[in-house]
Amino acid sequence: MRARVIAGGVVSSIAVLVVGWQLGGQPAVTAPAQQSTTSGAGTTGSSTGTGTGTTGGSSATGTFTGDTTQTRYGPVQVRITVANGTITDVTALQLTNTDGRSVQISQQAAPILRQEALQAQSAQIQSVSGATFTSEGYTTSLQSAIDKAGL
Repeated sequence: MRARVIAGGVVSSIAVLVVGWQLGGQPAVTAPAQQSTTSGAGTTGSSTGTGTGTTGGSSATGTFTGDTTQTRYGPVQVRITVANGTITDVTALQLTNTDGRSVQISQQAAPILRQEALQAQSAQIQSVSGATFTSEGYTTSLQSAIDKAGL
């Protein structure tokens, strides 16, 4: 019986390693964040920023500020820089900040979310594990900025 338990533990450990290897070593990232299409739930009613630059389909250029999204742990707002229809930078203007722990989580999640947004060139990005509220606020504000850019 003891040998069976040990063998089961070894097989389980190997399975976890294989799954992690197949995922490409990205344990801090989970399923794609869901986009909310509800009217005003969790977001401010007015636009908190406007884009500057030109839009023309996929040749948008300029900086575009997304709406501020209210989360359980504070506001989240991002600004994107677009050149010829390509997102070249994403800057977090506000991140969750109600306490020291939410600030710490936001500081860890922001670079990962930025990288995901730049790679995806959309708001359909991976949510950061342990930073669900920050991730959801980030993607909502990012989508707002993308919409303003006309991308």
